[in-house]
Amino acid sequence: LSYEEIYEVVKERLSEKRFYHSECVVERCIEYAKIYGVDIEKARIAGIAHDVAKEIPKEEQIEIAETYGVKLDDIEKRQIPLIHAKLGAEIARNEFGCTDDICEAIKWHTTGKENMSILEKIVFMADATGKDRTWGDTEKLREMVKNDIDSAMIELMKECMIDVIEKGFLVHPNSINAYNYILKNKK
Repeated sequence: LSYEEIYEVVKERLSEKRFYHSECVVERCIEYAKIYGVDIEKARIAGIAHDVAKEIPKEEQIEIAETYGVKLDDIEKRQIPLIHAKLGAEIARNEFGCTDDICEAIKWHTTGKENMSILEKIVFMADATGKDRTWGDTEKLREMVKNDIDSAMIELMKECMIDVIEKGFLVHPNSINAYNYILKNKK
């Protein structure tokens, strides 16, 4: 499907507030894609589709995940809000016909992972720095992304993991691995 067609499907499936968030993510994806020389159309599609599964009822998310053969780990089964990323990637692949790189960017926009592609990093950062986001020091993160996406990723991941820990939730190993990988490989 084209960006415009995906936009309409996502708009239909999300609440007004969640859809506005997705539009804000698209805006940032375009901005960051221009800075890092990434295909703008791919960034736009990943941005608009990243939360397509976010508002599917929890029980349904698990059912649909099983239908698509999505493997859920113990942490995802305990913390259902994590499922939407993997599920969204499969919806993008199966319903929208998205390419693997777009699907992977959607899949990892919540936890991150070791050795992320630049498109994956762009969607991860755009999700946290859209104009609708006000938690933490988003303005500082927005500026950091423009100069050094890896430093911004490290800062955001620290903030997110501290937030998750303070709320008493489990920290997904993918987030820890992503953080460690970027820190180890930082130039």
